[in-house]
Amino acid sequence: MSPTVPAAVLGRRYTHFSDDPISASHLFASRNFLQSCATSKPVGWACGGALRIRCFSKRVKRAISNNHILASIADVSLDQTTEISKVPKGDMWSVHKFGGTCMGTAKRIQNVAEIILLDSSERKLVIVSAMSKVTDMMYNLVYKAQSRDGSYVSALDDVFEKHLLTAKELLDVDDLEGFLSLLHNDISNLKAMLRAIYIAGHATESFSDFVVGHGELWSAQMLSYVIKKNGKPCCWMDTREVLIVDPNSSNQVDPNYVESEKRLEKWFAQQPPDTIIATGFIASTPQNIPTTLKRDGSDFSAAILGALVRARQVTIWTDVDGVFSADPRKVSEAVILRTLSYQEAWEMSYFGANVLHPRTIIPVMKYNIPIVIRNIFNLSAPGTMICQQPQKENGEGMILESVVKAFATIDNLALVNVEGTGMAGVPGTASAIFGAVKDVGANVIMISQASSEHSICFAVPEKEVKAVADVLQSKFRQALDAGRLSQVEVIHNCSILAAVGQKMASTPGVSATLFDAIAKANINVRAIAQGCSEYNITIVLKQDDCVRALRAAHSRFYLSKTTLAVGVIGPGLIGSTLLDQLRDQAAVLKESFNIDLRVMGISGSKNMMLSYSGIDLTKWREHQKEKADLEKFVRHVHENHFFPNTVLVDCTADSYIANHYCDWLRKGIHVITPNKKANSGPLDRVALYRWEHTRLINIAASLSRN
Repeated sequence: MSPTVPAAVLGRRYTHFSDDPISASHLFASRNFLQSCATSKPVGWACGGALRIRCFSKRVKRAISNNHILASIADVSLDQTTEISKVPKGDMWSVHKFGGTCMGTAKRIQNVAEIILLDSSERKLVIVSAMSKVTDMMYNLVYKAQSRDGSYVSALDDVFEKHLLTAKELLDVDDLEGFLSLLHNDISNLKAMLRAIYIAGHATESFSDFVVGHGELWSAQMLSYVIKKNGKPCCWMDTREVLIVDPNSSNQVDPNYVESEKRLEKWFAQQPPDTIIATGFIASTPQNIPTTLKRDGSDFSAAILGALVRARQVTIWTDVDGVFSADPRKVSEAVILRTLSYQEAWEMSYFGANVLHPRTIIPVMKYNIPIVIRNIFNLSAPGTMICQQPQKENGEGMILESVVKAFATIDNLALVNVEGTGMAGVPGTASAIFGAVKDVGANVIMISQASSEHSICFAVPEKEVKAVADVLQSKFRQALDAGRLSQVEVIHNCSILAAVGQKMASTPGVSATLFDAIAKANINVRAIAQGCSEYNITIVLKQDDCVRALRAAHSRFYLSKTTLAVGVIGPGLIGSTLLDQLRDQAAVLKESFNIDLRVMGISGSKNMMLSYSGIDLTKWREHQKEKADLEKFVRHVHENHFFPNTVLVDCTADSYIANHYCDWLRKGIHVITPNKKANSGPLDRVALYRWEHTRLINIAASLSRN
């Protein structure tokens, strides 16, 4: 337990800290942090000019000079005379990360504790996020305070109440008293800091990061109490004491591994438990100023700490079964991927797939530490492993992998096309273009350039394209007026479709297969890019076509060549008998012959039923019906799913239906029918059928026969 200090007083006219004693290790995180506040220049006036921020700084200096306040986090938590021991490293460590959804309620926190207790690893390092929505609540506190919105006080009370109720449900009397003591102290400090922000009407990034990071502290404290209550020794780690990061020019942070490793060894020398509950998201600068790892920072924390202890693996617990081959909300046939390489995961993350932030992969790649994505709500699902060389399995555990591993999309983009004969052979043109784009802070998603150098195009977010177009028009005004550049064109409402797969490298025909699938879906491609690593092919197309293109591409690579989209016309005696046979034989056909039959629609003369995933043939008679529309029916069965094969079974004796066969055959639809009128009637129609040949199968015998 850290020594306690009396509260510092800012001045009774404006605000004051609570009179309760506060933990030195929690008072604005460190003396260095206070000094940074105290030595900063005044940021403005408050209270109608009666109080400058310097007033706050002077009193903070006075608090620092108080002999009761210890030096810094490191000084508080470490005895400098202690002999520093090396942190044990290697496969003995398993690292788990639990996000806000996993920590969302008392019941879920208890589930997290059970997972940790069941882990048989010799040493466990558990990284936790703030409870669900708490980080947003904390950011909102800062926003309200700097907007001089007095409701920040009640909003802070809501944060306190949320954790109080959760703790009461989880902890016994003694543990609850200990946790509430820490919580009350933190809330008192936050009230004082938010009051200062309210007076100033401004919050520095350090102030904001300090406030926001408390959610992780409270989650780690509660979980550690729950683990200990179940008889497992553990302690919680404030990662601001250990994890050191350096700000970079991209408004992100880079881990300082050398300093972090030193701090981890010092921390471990004081309290070397087998189970550590660590805070995600938060860290410190080399000057001990509290900071954060920005959004998705808890995953990054887990990867960094996993690298520091050379863990066997890092498990990221979420609310999905793993990584899908495509967005399952857009592609119903998307499958869970058992394995991904680091490079594949990186590419998918960049192109918008909900896998991991690309920077999360960097720390573990160096030590070849696998990352496993698992579902906390479905422990039977094995999840997805991200590693250097995905292993292949045989037998029952066989992994069916396509050459293209997965597909991802990015919407709300615009394509900027700069072209002109004056660009060819002129050094520095591309540099000038992208230098101008950088000047307006736009993010370039994709670049494509013709080898003739006549044009160069690139994709940027739609919200940034106006600034990009304006700066390029200004930058190249002279070249445009002189005719060396013909135009700076903007194409709005674009999307990117990316096909990702390590096996694509040096595999002939991948591009041909992809573009053939998109062409058959009648979709135009605006731009193409592929790196020499061949890990991805990037396509720019109209946003309205993106989902159809995604379904077409995914179906081509992931569905069996013998997957059939079936539409049955005429569910009378013959048609209903056929449907019952398909119901009884579908499983056998799939298991024995790899034929996947999916009845996507059934149409009678008055009503029809349609399905996007396949009609349940055990209940097809009860299926909800809509008014029959033959054109809509055929379009649904053939065009909406992009299955390799479409089969229409006409079980009627209707010449009107038979008159459509030629059109269907030209579209690549197979036709099966007992309708004798197909091969009777006018000679020119019969001759046309024969000219189309091969696709028409006439079944004269009853389909009810075996």
